[in-house]
Amino acid sequence: MDRSIKVLRLGQRYVRDDRTLTHLCLVSRALGAESIYLEDAEKDVIATLDGVNKTWGGDFKAFLGVPWRRVIQDAKKEGRSVVHLTMYGTPIQDAAPQLRGLDKILIVVGGPKVPGRVYHEADFNVAVTSQPHSEVAALAIALHEVQSGEELKRTFQKSRLRILPSARGKRVVEN
Repeated sequence: MDRSIKVLRLGQRYVRDDRTLTHLCLVSRALGAESIYLEDAEKDVIATLDGVNKTWGGDFKAFLGVPWRRVIQDAKKEGRSVVHLTMYGTPIQDAAPQLRGLDKILIVVGGPKVPGRVYHEADFNVAVTSQPHSEVAALAIALHEVQSGEELKRTFQKSRLRILPSARGKRVVEN
């Protein structure tokens, strides 16, 4: 299946969030999403991703400053299913079989308090666990479940460097 996954991160907690946003971007990129929408972030997040794409390949994109309502509306116009990750949703192990059948997905990850409207606009409200946890971990697990682990076999085109798997030591080659 040729699946298209995008990610939307709601809000920002200014005290500690730049590192979390960077990690959300890196996880999204590494585990099969094509882009992420960040309502608010420093431009150095974009520079970091550009550097990662140049070194490790791929063309993952981050978009700054797009209001979440517009991202969700545009996703629905594109025929995307909106999957909101929340502690209060259907357990992922129950939702995963249905999610695997979707070919266009927008995964919504909350930061600070998520507006109630998001729960109503989502096609699926999915819980990775019903305990407090990291949105980075929830996103990684959701991407893994939706793609049945196939994202781990993915290769990135146009990379400058490539890692060769090794049980011991680091093996990196230039392409």
